[in-house]
This record gives sequence, structure tokens and C-alpha cells, in this order.
Amino acid sequence: MTAEIYRDTWGIPHLRAAGALELARVQGRVTALDRAWQLEVERHRSQGTSAAFLGAESVGWDRFARQSRLDDTARRCFASLEEHDPETAAWVVAYVDGVNAGLAEGAARAPEFAASGLVPGRWEPWSPLGVWLGTHILFAGFPAKLWREEVVRRLGADAVGLFAMDGPGTAGSNGWLVSGGRTATGRALIAGDPHRFIEDPGVYQQIRLSCPEFDVVGLAVPGVPGIAHFAHTGTVAWAITNAMADYQDLYRERLRDAGAGAVEALDPDGVWRPAARHTERVEVAGGESVEVEVIETARGPVVIGGTGAEESVSLRYPPRVTADLGFGALLPLLRARRAADVDRAFDAWAEPVNVVQAADTEGGLLHRVAGRVPVRAAANRLRVVNAWEAGHEWTGWHEMPYGPVEDGLAVMANQRGPATPLGVEFAPPHRADRIRRLLEEGGTLSAADMPAIHTDTRLGSAAALLDPLAALELSDEAAGLRDRLLGWDRHMDAGSGTAAVYARVRDAVVRRLVAHPALAVLAEPPALPAVFLPWLAVVPRVAFALENLLTAGERYGIDRDAVVREAVEEVAAEPVSGTWGDTHRLAPWRALPGTPYDEPALSGDNDCVLSTSSLPGLTDLSVRGPAARYVWDLADRDGSLWVVPFGADGVPGAAHHRDQLPLWLGGELARVTTDWNTLTKESDDD
Repeated sequence: MTAEIYRDTWGIPHLRAAGALELARVQGRVTALDRAWQLEVERHRSQGTSAAFLGAESVGWDRFARQSRLDDTARRCFASLEEHDPETAAWVVAYVDGVNAGLAEGAARAPEFAASGLVPGRWEPWSPLGVWLGTHILFAGFPAKLWREEVVRRLGADAVGLFAMDGPGTAGSNGWLVSGGRTATGRALIAGDPHRFIEDPGVYQQIRLSCPEFDVVGLAVPGVPGIAHFAHTGTVAWAITNAMADYQDLYRERLRDAGAGAVEALDPDGVWRPAARHTERVEVAGGESVEVEVIETARGPVVIGGTGAEESVSLRYPPRVTADLGFGALLPLLRARRAADVDRAFDAWAEPVNVVQAADTEGGLLHRVAGRVPVRAAANRLRVVNAWEAGHEWTGWHEMPYGPVEDGLAVMANQRGPATPLGVEFAPPHRADRIRRLLEEGGTLSAADMPAIHTDTRLGSAAALLDPLAALELSDEAAGLRDRLLGWDRHMDAGSGTAAVYARVRDAVVRRLVAHPALAVLAEPPALPAVFLPWLAVVPRVAFALENLLTAGERYGIDRDAVVREAVEEVAAEPVSGTWGDTHRLAPWRALPGTPYDEPALSGDNDCVLSTSSLPGLTDLSVRGPAARYVWDLADRDGSLWVVPFGADGVPGAAHHRDQLPLWLGGELARVTTDWNTLTKESDDD
């Protein structure tokens, strides 16, 4: 046996091979067969070449990818892997060989190639590292520091705290660990759901990898070998959430033209030193190519400004500094047998910084932070700092903290917890508090109890807006609307008319706050690259910080009662018809819009456990939400459950392209199947 490809009833690949290298190769090949278009989009994005077939809308990303040196960093990290961990390097190469072997066949299945004119290319050994970097470079949300700069510049330093809430980031997650003392089987459960931009094809790939060394089921990142984030080996299972740590810095640079195309940067010791500089060209489908100046100082690549610019800013991020992307953790994770093995494997983790939970069949438990966070001045973590001033250098790495398992439970939902010393802004505690309460009230728990927690829709943050309503003087119509809202159960269910009314009042409050003279100065977007503008748009910032803006001690001259009163009167004057699900609908991202779909109505909202994010004040559409759901049962792996928003196959129109969507919408999960006799053998991979 070289390698065998099996499928279950959902089309999920189950792969079996004689060894880890053969298994990596067949994983790459199957991923290319199922996700060729997705793989090539991600490879081109990591290289900064996606505008060549996606057009002008992708120029901003390609410019950032070039300037931040994503592809070059991937090359450096792979070269370091070859030197220090040749086994893992060979394993990555085997995966790449499999991708290259299956790419042409996979591309022939995917209509997007013909529609865009893209011809499948060739993956290099470092391409998986580039995909990982491209997926996670904005994960830590360093552009939030640019937002704080704008707040300080326009409102003053004291105003930063008004917006100190989880902003419009790219990722979050729920996750919880239930020890055996609380379960019906006496063995642990791990469950949760990563929140990411909902993409089609999905950002996670359900897969099984089996060879004599290990047999693992889990959720892989297409384009990356192994199963990094969520997996069950039979004797141990693990899961992660975003730790909300701050591990990337921005430096305001002083640059000067040194003649003959050379550039110098002012260092903290007062000396002007040469900075690396060259130009690259981004090709654009249907348009003129764009020249990109690439500059790198001793701090890092310049991602804002450049030669002759009024202001230039460089980015310093760990893999660029260390040439280590943490891929050395991937094989040890697959080989893990106990929670202690998972713990040791995550010692090699680099980026992104995550909270990890694990449990094994012998009662071992793990709750820790994993990744690489630099030790540096507090100012670095908050704002853009001056490169020419001393005291902003990195002086080492933080030790990763461990968290408790209290009363047999550990809950992680991006709130303050073990990662608190490593971060600045965290998610409000509503999701975490609600999950813990549901678990504590659930009595003796089983895997079957977990989906109801995944899909809980109570909106904890509604209190900030609703609780003051009782004291307001309102017209008769508005008083009736108030009574309706105060009698509401605060569940954002798709079929709820009152949830729709609440959303309209919230929209009106957000719009009024944005227009208020105290905050209106933030409305004009700064002259910064387009890739950073989602972090700098005032409406989402006000929407995500609404709870704090309505309850903070400092009012900044805002009559909050008047704002809420006017919003309620506005909505009462134009009664809301319909339900929350009429406007709160799924809006997945597709690199190339193709077949139109009537996307479904959704329950949930930003601060619900069912976190289907909208942008109050802008749109009720949901672009971010549960990119997968999982329940790992340590008593019986075949009692475990999982689901993704669409399906295992990335090809539009394929049988398994959207077959899991009804499950995902209904809060159901498919059972994990590991009995080879119940699977359908697709082929041998020679």
C-alpha cells in the first residue's frame, strides 16, 4: 500500500498510507482535487499576484503582500526548517508534491479557472508557509494601532478607552473543555467553533489522516499539511481559539533618499543606515500594472509610505524576525497520544498566538497559551512608536501562560483569561459567560448536548441599550415599542420580529453616535492603504464599541439618553415589519463571484454564542461566523461530531459542495466516522 483514498457519506476524505511522507503527499493531492481554485487563490495572495486574474480590487492586498514580504518570509522560514528540522521540511515537500500532482485534474473540475483565465501554476516547497502567513498576517489586528493613532490625533489620548472593545477583527472563536467528572461517560469533551470570514470554499477542510504512526481526524487548513487547529487522535484531542495577544509592532520611520535609488533609515542611536529597497510590479487583469516600492529597515518591512512620503510605517512581526513559522509543531501534534504530548508540541508554536485546550483518555487536561509574543515597552503594544527613539526594541519572548480548569470546566471565547498579560483589547465576556452558565446548568453532559450551546442566541450586550429604556420619557408609539423590547427574551432568532426591531433601534443609535459632533471628526478616513481601512472605518468601530460607549463614565459631551430616545422615536415612527432573518443573511466571500445563491437567513449576532456577525449601522448581512463546529468525545471518537458551513468539495455544483449547509443552519452536526468498512474507497494513490 502506497496510499488509499476513501470517502464517507459527506465526501470527506479519509486517507491511509504506509508512512507520514506518503500520507502528506496524498493529503496534498486530495486537497488539490477538491480545492484547486482555493489553493491557487491563496498561493497567489501570499505571493502578491492575485490581481493578475482577480482584477483591480485585489491590488491593495497584493501591494501589502509585497511590501510586508510574505513570500520572502515564507522562503526564509522554509530554509530555516530545512536546516533545523529536515524531517518536517521533507514532509512539507511531500505535501507540495501531492498538490502539484493533483492540481491540473482539480483545476479541470473547477469552473473558476476558465472564468478568470487563470492557468494552474506550480507550488514551491515554501508555498504552504506562504499560505499560512497570508491567512494569519492580519489575525492579530495590528491595524488597530492605526485606529488608536487616529483617535488620539482627532480626540485626544483619553478617548482611546471609549473604543476599547473587540473591534472588526478577522477572527475569534468559542471553545470549551468539559472534564470527565461532568460527563455521562466519565471522559472529557472538547467543543467549539472558530469564527472567521465565511468563505466559499470554506477555510477549514474536514479530513482524516492515517498511517502506522498515527490516525487523526480534524479540520485542516487547505494548502497546509497536517491538522493544526482542531483534531482528535483517538486518545487525545485539542482545539484552539484566538488568544487576542499583541505580537506585531508598527514603527514610524524616518527615511531619506541616499541617491542612486538607495534609501536610509534613522536608527535609535541617531545614525542613518541603509535600508533594503527594490521595486516590484503587480500585474492587473484588465488594467495597467502597478509599481510597488519595497523597503525594509532594521525594524521590518515598510507597509505605509515609502521614499518621499510624509509618513512611513514599518511592520515587525515574529516570523520575519526569527525565520520560524512554528511548522515544527505540526508532526508532533499528529503523533500526540496524551495531553502532555500536545503541550510539548505547542511549545514550538509561533503564529498566530492561540489559547489551546486538550484532553486525553487518561484524564489529562491542558489549558494554555501558545505562540511567540515579544517582550518590549508597553507603548509598542498600544500605538505606532518612533523608530528613531530608543526603548522600543524587542528584548526577548514572553513565557506562555497556563490557565485553570475550574470546577471541571474551561471556557475560551476571546475574553480576558490566561492571555490577559499578552494583549490589549479582548472580546466582551458575554459569550464566555453564557457558555459557562449553560454548561453549569446542563447537569451531566454528553456530546449530544453541545450543539444547543453552539447555537445559543441570547445577546448579552443588549442590556446596555435596553436597560436604560424604562426611565425615558417617550411618545405613546415609542412607549409601546419600548414595552415590546423590555418584554423581549433578548434572543436573536432568525424568526423573531422583536429581534429585528432591536436591530433597527441599535442601527439608529450607532448612526446618531457617529454623526454626533463629539465623534464626527472620526468619520473622514485617513489617507492610508485600502487594506487597513476596515480597521479605520468609524461606523464599525462605534458599532463594536457600542456597549462601552453607552456605559462609560466619560460621556464626551454626548447625551446618551437623548441619543437612545431619538433612536426609539425614529423606529416607532416607521414600524419594522418582518423578522431578524429577513435581513440577517449569510454573505460568504468568494474570490470570483459565480453562480448566485439565495443565501439563507441566520440566527445569532456578534455577542451571541452563535456569533454570526453583522455590522450595525451598515448592514445586517453576516460575513463572519462559525467556519466549522466540532465536538470531540474522548470516550468514543466515533461519538464525535463536526460540520462546516458548506461542504467538503470546493467545486460549485458538486454533490458535496453545499450538502452540509442544512446541518450548519439547523445547529446539527454530522457524526465522525472512522470504521474503514463503512467508507467508500475512491482510489489508490500511486
